Amino acid sequence: MIQAKQDLLAALRAAVAELAPEPGPNVPPLDTLEFESPKQAAHGDFAVTVAMQLARGLKKNPRELAQALVEALQRQPAVQQWVSALEIAGPGFINLRLKEAAKQAVVREVLEGAERFGRQPANGRKLMVEFVSANPTGPLHVGHARQGALGDSLSHLFQTQGFDVTREFYYNDAGVQIATLAASTQARIRGLKPGEEGWPESAYNGDYIADIAADFLARKTVKADDREFTASGDPEDLDGIRQFAVAYLRHEQDLDLQAFGVQFDSYYLESSLYTSGRVNQTVDRLVAAGKTYELDGALWLKSTDYGDDKDRVMRKSDGSYTYFLPDVAYHIAKWERGFDKVINCQGTDHHGTIARVRAGLQAANVGIPQGYPDYVLNTMVRVVRDGAEVKISKRAGSYVTLRDLIDWTSRDAVRFFLISRKADTEFTFDIDLALKQNDENPVFYVQYAHARICSVLAKANVAELAQADLSRLVAPTELALMLKLADYPAMLSRAAASLAPHDVAFYLRDVAAAFHSYYAAERFLVDDAELARARLALLAATRQVLRNALSLLGVSAPESMNRAEEAQKEPA
Repeated sequence: MIQAKQDLLAALRAAVAELAPEPGPNVPPLDTLEFESPKQAAHGDFAVTVAMQLARGLKKNPRELAQALVEALQRQPAVQQWVSALEIAGPGFINLRLKEAAKQAVVREVLEGAERFGRQPANGRKLMVEFVSANPTGPLHVGHARQGALGDSLSHLFQTQGFDVTREFYYNDAGVQIATLAASTQARIRGLKPGEEGWPESAYNGDYIADIAADFLARKTVKADDREFTASGDPEDLDGIRQFAVAYLRHEQDLDLQAFGVQFDSYYLESSLYTSGRVNQTVDRLVAAGKTYELDGALWLKSTDYGDDKDRVMRKSDGSYTYFLPDVAYHIAKWERGFDKVINCQGTDHHGTIARVRAGLQAANVGIPQGYPDYVLNTMVRVVRDGAEVKISKRAGSYVTLRDLIDWTSRDAVRFFLISRKADTEFTFDIDLALKQNDENPVFYVQYAHARICSVLAKANVAELAQADLSRLVAPTELALMLKLADYPAMLSRAAASLAPHDVAFYLRDVAAAFHSYYAAERFLVDDAELARARLALLAATRQVLRNALSLLGVSAPESMNRAEEAQKEPA
């Protein structure tokens, strides 16, 4: 069906070119024309709305234009081959009904494509996705978990679209928070505890600080992704305490990410922007471009020249830099490393930095296009257990950690749940729901569809599915399922274009629903050998698409599962 859809899109563009040969303000570019899904499945398989778009520019009645478009489409060979009916509805909608053969073709396309089904060829573009980027001052919290799920899923998603993707973690290893970490650890080394006299007011209070202090006194060696450091054991060695604490927590965060199934290709240190001279070079560029001025002893960026609501301080009167200036330097470095597309996954508290970072990049005049980089901002996650909100982790001291979520539920549940809503919407992670083994739990619902298929296929001879007579697949639930499978490549493209990995989770639930309906309506291991083989081929194709989509989210595809309520019997 993928080929059929491509043929029909080409036919639609050819038909529109007949009616509107000259481009105009109300004539959409032909290469942007796409089919839409009808609001109700009974209306057809595809909807065409372009007649209403063209009507104004061509000064014609939209229904009359729709009729002319239908007549032009009917002259196209692809329409004659793949379409059973074209129907005009409402003010100028065209509903298109596919022949059964068009839908059946997707089964063979999936089986032939296997794990490559839905993927586009390499496009030669380099993409960086920067995500998590937590300060090395404590365990990863649930907000970092959401960024991890988002960033990794976006990376997988863009890889399906042909991008050469790099996952990067930016370490904020400079500034006040690192000094606070060192002071907190030193206080623990000296025997102080939170709340006692002499305990620093702004200190970190989690139990993990005591763990770091104990290992420092024991003169242990810790190894992070790019460094190894041995503690001196000296309570007065504040710089050594700082280096040891940072390496310790970076190692702990590495373990958390490994448990979450997230791997990074590169790590970038904020401190390197200063030691390499990049921050000073960025200031020099902005000054030379005439985009700065001095006021009250501070250096300001003329960010209002680029749409910001006010100019921003770059260098404060005490000589220190505001936090957005190293961000500008960092993104110039990304551009110079060849990443013409960059996506940053960050919390919504970073919303205010977007305009000023983009302003700084434009003012630097190094060839970076407007709108660079892209941002996906996520809200924090509310965790509920036994009907009450969980706010505190003993280990972290003040928040629920990523490791807590994994330990309480599973990696699969955490990854699926955290990607199942649009990033900027509020999300409640229900621990009890994530543990349920029934259809209420969305990840169980999807994984169980995959396991059910594996159970049926394990009982059958699947060696010759490629030769199945797909014309036997005519039941309503079969046609609905095949139509849903055929949407997989287009869904991936839409999700990538919209920076919307949650669309993959929505799609998975739709496919699972279509399969479960099919499972309830039909038998697969029937006496009619050709019908059985065709239905098994459809099951194999459905299993492949479920597996492909789950892998994009970093979620496993188990081959066996049991429901909590009852033992399920596969159909004979």
